Amino acid sequence: MSSFNHSYVQARILKQLFINQEIEVLPRLTLEIANQLTPDISVFKSPVQANFFQDITHYQSIPLLVINILTLDQTIQSLLSAANLYIQAGVNYVWTIEPYTHSILVSHIIQQHLFHDEIVESDGIKVDFKRVFN
Repeated sequence: MSSFNHSYVQARILKQLFINQEIEVLPRLTLEIANQLTPDISVFKSPVQANFFQDITHYQSIPLLVINILTLDQTIQSLLSAANLYIQAGVNYVWTIEPYTHSILVSHIIQQHLFHDEIVESDGIKVDFKRVFN
């Protein structure tokens, strides 16, 4: 279930991502990963094209980055488990956002990094989390 803080953080992240013309940003897109996971935000480097004559419910291409924002009814462990599934499926980066402490955990196949209220960048995709949380 989404909450006000979740929607607020998601909108502020999307605002910054939409500026970058080199990526395609899609919110709440169900991916053909594991049990059809649906991240809050999927970011693709290559252009994606909609077919308005035939819609689909599960997208098969793997995004470069997925972003998940903790909600009231989730645990941080459930989001970190999902992050591992995304990485195993070929997603290069997963950003797990914990709004209450302004924490951003960036997961990559090789390592994980924890950020707080700062600019986070993965493969040229950048969000200033000071602007998100202030």
